[in-house]
Amino acid sequence: MEISKVPLRLVQISDIHCGTSSFSGELMQSIVERIDTIDPDLVVVAGDLTTDGYEWEYEEALDWLDRIDFPKVYIPGNHDARNVGYLHFERLFGPRRSRHRQAFDDERAERLRATGYTVVCVDSSEPDINDGEVGLENYGWIREQYDEPDDIRIFVVHHHLVSVPGSGRERNIVVDAGDLLLHLTNLDVDLVLGGHKHVPCVWGVNGMLLCNSGTSTTRRVRGFSPPSWNEIIVDASTIKVYTHYHDRRELSVLFSRKTRALTREAFYVTDAFQRSNRVLEA
Repeated sequence: MEISKVPLRLVQISDIHCGTSSFSGELMQSIVERIDTIDPDLVVVAGDLTTDGYEWEYEEALDWLDRIDFPKVYIPGNHDARNVGYLHFERLFGPRRSRHRQAFDDERAERLRATGYTVVCVDSSEPDINDGEVGLENYGWIREQYDEPDDIRIFVVHHHLVSVPGSGRERNIVVDAGDLLLHLTNLDVDLVLGGHKHVPCVWGVNGMLLCNSGTSTTRRVRGFSPPSWNEIIVDASTIKVYTHYHDRRELSVLFSRKTRALTREAFYVTDAFQRSNRVLEA
């Protein structure tokens, strides 16, 4: 196997907002072409495909995203849930929660120290409001999806779980973010991918890497942050996040998987604590 084929390669885009006057077909076309050179295992589309959830906006988004000729997973965002738009999402893109799992061949599994990767996607949007919630009713389902103990584990949700720098007064964080973070920690999730705030940001929380992508194809940006999207490379020792702008690619984060393991060993919420405080009974 070629060395270049060993790492797990993910592309993360979000907030393309088809239907807005600031949507740029030029930016979208450049993303399609650049993704082709990356040759990713998976493209994660982390919500807000549209501006107002209208059928024609969804059809425009589908036309663009169909030009990306690699496996893809999708979740809706808050804009996609406007005007009963989640019905169009389900018709054109599939269920609003999903699981994607891919096993590695023996050589790749040995080099990456993982049997494969599992991606779990959950809709956090609510109709016609900007706030988001995953909901206790989904926690049991999420747990059931991570049934391969030695996989790289990835969770996708549109709304952010922790505050994003440079995005103004905090609002629209997932309503049940505390419960969800504890649940994902207990599930030993490696990566959490989201969007929503139009600002790229990465946090390390309890050994998890929380990676938000900016708006990839619009001018709805904050401050001097240009449109962007993420490329994520996972090898045996690191997780690297590269931020792609229209004119360049920059290494944004280098996360040691060894340090992650040490962090997990150092941070442990005991079963006794959770029983005593009746935390996450789902």
